[in-house]
Amino acid sequence: MGDFEFALVFYHRGYKLRPDREFKVGIQKAQEAINNSVGSPSSIKLENKGDVFFLSKQAESMKAQQKPHPIKQLPHHTKRESKRKGSFKSEKTIRQLLGELYVDKEYLEKLLLDEDLIKGTIKGGLTVEDLIMMGINYLDTRSNFWRQQKPIYARERDRKLMQEKWLRDRKRHPSQTARYILKSLEDIDMLLTSGSAEGSLQKAEKVLKKVLEWNKEEVPNKDELLGNLYSCIGNAQIELGQMGAALQSHRKDLEIAKEYDLPDAKSRALDNIGRVFARVGKFQQAIDTWEEKIPLAKTTLEKTWLFHEIGRCYLELDQAWQAQNYGEKSQQCAEEEGDIEWQLNASVLVAQAQVKLQDFESAVNNFEKALERAKLVHNNEAQQAIISALDDANKGIVEELKKTNYREMLKDKEEAPALNEDRTVESDGDTEDEEFKDDSQRQKAEKARRSFREDSRRVSEGRTLLEVDRRESREIYRRPSELDQEISGELSTKASERLEKRVSEVSSGEKEPGETEEKEEVEAEETKIAEEMEKE
Repeated sequence: MGDFEFALVFYHRGYKLRPDREFKVGIQKAQEAINNSVGSPSSIKLENKGDVFFLSKQAESMKAQQKPHPIKQLPHHTKRESKRKGSFKSEKTIRQLLGELYVDKEYLEKLLLDEDLIKGTIKGGLTVEDLIMMGINYLDTRSNFWRQQKPIYARERDRKLMQEKWLRDRKRHPSQTARYILKSLEDIDMLLTSGSAEGSLQKAEKVLKKVLEWNKEEVPNKDELLGNLYSCIGNAQIELGQMGAALQSHRKDLEIAKEYDLPDAKSRALDNIGRVFARVGKFQQAIDTWEEKIPLAKTTLEKTWLFHEIGRCYLELDQAWQAQNYGEKSQQCAEEEGDIEWQLNASVLVAQAQVKLQDFESAVNNFEKALERAKLVHNNEAQQAIISALDDANKGIVEELKKTNYREMLKDKEEAPALNEDRTVESDGDTEDEEFKDDSQRQKAEKARRSFREDSRRVSEGRTLLEVDRRESREIYRRPSELDQEISGELSTKASERLEKRVSEVSSGEKEPGETEEKEEVEAEETKIAEEMEKE
């Protein structure tokens, strides 16, 4: 009924008679209902207009109570009217209280007018009429409850208070605005970090809508704040898988950064846009975006992450050489920073690129470095993955060795006919050399024959001279002894036989120890023959 004051009075009376918990709870509820309806007592200002008006009103009320009241004849109520007794309210008030449910209430009331429908029954023995009445009574109960908790006039008062508060908020001090913004950004980031991306998105959109209503006087860095909020919205959309919307949000952040020359905001926007492209598999666009960000990177750790992500995209595009290059840059920056986690990531990236380049030995070295760093940070999953990759790299080395040996065997087979040809050529050359040696031996034999002929001629001439000398000596010394003639004949015969024998040996082609020895022997024979001839 909404008589909260009378309810409070009777609750107090009951509590005095019996201080039970139910009465105490009733007192609290009644007080809360009164405060919700008319506000707290401090917000009410009493006016002192004199006691005459109050006394006259009191006298009139007393006279009215003393007058006899005629007995009113109660009309006959139907069954439906008895069930809904005391529930008739102003339609306007009910419409405001029920809101969207008022349409349902009207629909149920129209169903009651269908006589054929309400006579039907359902399971459990309930009639359709009873079911409809249950729904209508429920809506009436809800409207009564909402009227008690927040009467219409109390809602109007709250609306006016909210408008006044909103106007005060717009004129509040700049420090309060800054605190509100910082607190809101912290809440947005905390919600996103804790895994509530939906809550973070709703909070960011709410703050964005509010900031858009402010002017530059209230928020001097409004543009920077808008870019930050668009970035927060985009990050939440990435976590929710809304990649298209996230890309639009981060591009708005980039446009604001370029328009107002905000390098930090530009770096942040390029970073996030690259992440969106990488998530959807557009690796070349991600590379182009991140390479534009490289000059804007300030810290070594930021460069470490940036080089690693670019190298990872190149690896996805099967451009292993570029991936290795950026991986080594990331590794160098991570070592300068002293960050073991990023050293681990960079080493794995370089090793994977080297595996694709089939540089298995270098890949094994980098995987071993990565394994050591994974042990330092106690990352068991990374250790297992690296050990598996190491096994694959070692298998690659073995396969490469097998391929190398197979290639060498094929090369040897291909070169074998050429070697045989070379050997044939060499054997032909040896034959030619032997023939050349035979020719030289023949020439030597011819030379020996010519010298033999000359010697024979000389011997014959010598014999002729001897015969002339003998004839002369016979004439001078008479006739020499026949013994001298026999000795000289034997000597010349022996010399000529030895010379012929030597020439025949040389001409027959027998092999001597050396050409020089053969020449010396021939000369020695000639010298000996000449000496014997001189003696003769």
